[in-house]
Amino acid sequence: MADWYRVASDGRITLTLHIQPGAKTSEVCGQHGEALKIRLAAPPVDGKANAALLAFLANQLGLSRQAVSLISGDSNRRKRVEISGSTTAAVERLLPP
Repeated sequence: MADWYRVASDGRITLTLHIQPGAKTSEVCGQHGEALKIRLAAPPVDGKANAALLAFLANQLGLSRQAVSLISGDSNRRKRVEISGSTTAAVERLLPP
């Protein structure tokens, strides 16, 4: 298992992320220490980057937006996000080749 995600006994997956808001495009960049680095096209104002992050992850994993929630790091680059209804294989496919 990768350092950037954890699987709970009930199947929920927690991701540790390093976010770079204000990028040209939203994309997963790879690992950044013990986190997954994601560049977001949204600015870091008024929760826009957090909303864009959750929508981006839901889209990448083929889930509804309600299946992805921010559990910590509301105003930090380092965030923890909880995913329900996905598999570890799908989460590992987030990493670029």
